[in-house]
Amino acid sequence: QVQVTESGGGSVQAGGSLRLSCVTSGWTVYKMAWFRQVPGKEREGVAVIYMPTGGTRYADFVKGRFAISRDNAKSSAWLDMHNMNSDDSAMYYCAATREPGLSSSSLLADKYNVWGQGTQVTVSS
Repeated sequence: QVQVTESGGGSVQAGGSLRLSCVTSGWTVYKMAWFRQVPGKEREGVAVIYMPTGGTRYADFVKGRFAISRDNAKSSAWLDMHNMNSDDSAMYYCAATREPGLSSSSLLADKYNVWGQGTQVTVSS
């Protein structure tokens, strides 16, 4: 059984940077992704990385500001967030799946069956 553990959340001022970390244990996964959610809104995909090749997909609202990377041997992924603004404040979740392939649908929450507990990110202006 796969387990997912996130870390690295916290508070940052607008314009600042933060790094989130995620590690999986158990089975080998094909994709690791970051999602975020604020109260009253649906969970939205932020970035996904295809572990075998390093291929990535990003939500339009983070392109050019966030970067996802991975170490396949360590079953780990990171989300580097730069030039953050108040809209980036949310609970961030790492998710993983053993489903192969990378496409635009890889940023949909229902494509993932293993989730971490979440880590809070707060951006103050």
